[in-house]
Amino acid sequence: MIIKMNNKEEKFYQYMGRIFGSRTIERQINDRIYDDDNKEWYVYIEEEKVMALVSISKNVIKNIYTTKEKYLEKVLEKVREENSITYSIVTKCYTELYQKCGFKISENQEYKNFVTIYTEEKRK
Repeated sequence: MIIKMNNKEEKFYQYMGRIFGSRTIERQINDRIYDDDNKEWYVYIEEEKVMALVSISKNVIKNIYTTKEKYLEKVLEKVREENSITYSIVTKCYTELYQKCGFKISENQEYKNFVTIYTEEKRK
């Protein structure tokens, strides 16, 4: 089940508490996950555990994590359905899945551990 929430929701930290500050997750995705006030979270929950997540702020993806790609695929599809994502610098470890889910990958990549993805280019 995919739920949408922010850090003001009653069960937010019940679900997300284990994610924040996890060094294991940080090593896996080469990124840190914070509970900023301005983020909207798409979270795949199974048996009361977070299986995948995507956080968004102002049409920019901020965080991505999953235990298995099949969960993240469903979350990314929902994110695409509901948002026009502009240039988002995200962990590189799911690059093939981003493409499978229809995200465009920026050609100018100068990051070691990150990639820029989008569905809509920023207006100039």
